[in-house]
Order: sequence, then C-alpha cells, then structure tokens
Amino acid sequence: MRIGLQIPDFTWPEGPEKLGPRLAEIAGAADDAGFSYLAVMDHFFQIQQVGPVENDMLEAYTALGFLAAHTDNARLLTVITGAFYRHPGLLAKAVTTLDVLSGGRAILGIGAGWNEEESRGLGFRFPPTAERFELLEDALLYCLRMWSESDDGFSGTHVTADRLLNVPQPLSRPHPPIMIGGGGEKKTLRLVARYAQACNVFNAPDLAHKLDVLRGHCETEGRDYDDITKTVYSVLDIGANGEKTGELIDELRRLDGLGVDAVIGMVPGVHDLAKLETFKHEVIPAAAAF
Repeated sequence: MRIGLQIPDFTWPEGPEKLGPRLAEIAGAADDAGFSYLAVMDHFFQIQQVGPVENDMLEAYTALGFLAAHTDNARLLTVITGAFYRHPGLLAKAVTTLDVLSGGRAILGIGAGWNEEESRGLGFRFPPTAERFELLEDALLYCLRMWSESDDGFSGTHVTADRLLNVPQPLSRPHPPIMIGGGGEKKTLRLVARYAQACNVFNAPDLAHKLDVLRGHCETEGRDYDDITKTVYSVLDIGANGEKTGELIDELRRLDGLGVDAVIGMVPGVHDLAKLETFKHEVIPAAAAF
C-alpha cells in the first residue's frame, strides 16, 4: 500500500511570513520519508471540516508548482479540483505545466465540486448539481483531447473551443493520470470507470459497497477494475507523540484488505517535522509490506 500526504491547512504558528520556508521543509521531509503522493486541496476559503473559513489558504496549482521545486519523487495533485473552478483549457495547461516542470509527476485530481460558500463569496458562478457533472465530463473529455496528438477543436455540452493546441505536451505518457474524487454511485463512479486511472473516496463505513459499485460500472464500461488505482481519503493521525501509530497501521492494513491501493490524507500537526520521521521509519515501511 502507498501513502500520500495532503496538506489542507496552512495556518501554522510562524505565520504567513514563514509559510513558504516551512512548506518547503515539509515537502522535502515528506519526499524523503517516502510519501508516494503530495497533495493540496483546491479551495480558496478554508473548509469547515479543517478550520475557520478565514484561515490561511493557498491557490492550489501555484502551491503545487512550489512543491514540485522542493521534491523529486512524490506525485503531485489536488484532492480534488472542482471542475467548474477553471475553464478546462486553463486546467489542462496548468496540469501540463506542472507535469513538465516536475519531470512527469503530475496527476489531474478532479471532481464535480461542491463549495457554494467560497464560490458565492468570490463571485464564481455555482452551477446546479446536474450542470456541475456535465461540466466535469466536458473537462475530462477536453483534457484528454488536449493531451492527444490532435489539436482539433472541441464541442462539449457547455464548452467549445477552436483549437486545442498544447505545446509542450506532458511528459507523462499517454497523459497525466486522472483521479476522480467522490463516491456518487450513479454519476461519479461511472465517470471513474469510463475515464479515470484512479478514484478517491472517503474512508467511510460504506467503502466496501462503493468499491463494489465501481466494479459494476467497470463491467458495464468494459473496463478492467484492477486497472484503476483505488485511493481513499483518511486522516493519518499518529497522535501528538506517536502514540496512535499502531492504530493507524492497523487501519491501513484493514483498508488494504478491502482492496485499497493507496491512502491519502492530512497528518495533524504536520508542521512538526518529527511526525514525518515516524512515517518514514514506521508507517510507510509497514504499509509497503502489506
């Protein structure tokens, strides 16, 4: 099993003046520890599940470019971009740029999006649910076309373009992997089976059921279920002083038994680099041995 670090909170004791150097240290330590993925959220306001809405938040793709410069191995992604936040041409170009500058380590993490508060706050249009899923499929098709050998135009449900020129193309072949986030059984998991190389669902009591639903969609789409990397979002809590390390390893073992390939999540108090040492010497080696 592989482990990924998501960094969703940038409100640290040193304040914004030291945020850049501290983030660089965290990224380097996580890369050295063997985290397979390094991720940020794609939000503009802090979300309620993490902290007060006024807490520090960085723009995702600028932050990923910074992380790329301070790492060598970890795959870089958002968990998860809302499809309606960016025109798909801009999104495809951002992920392409990240892939080229990181040496082929970019992943497109994408979903339908959900945060109405930040959208209304900043003046983004917040489409109805059905339209958000249509925009998600448009974005998937658009990015795949932009990462192909053709630079023909595009005509989707909501998006049209005359020429999808993309130079340079990504280093990843055939294109940066696509990870679709969310556990919606009728739409999201169907789109995973149709377009994605990976899924990301929550570590919830219905996880096994969600994976069964995905398997069913794969059968319908003629897709090999085993070709899809199953990732789960779960908080990676080892406790203030590492006292919960054994519990976390046991939970990772349980998830491995369900067929989960990778767990991505936040490490509470990640600005304390000693925590990442525990992952390096205990958690990541244990998970790799499952």
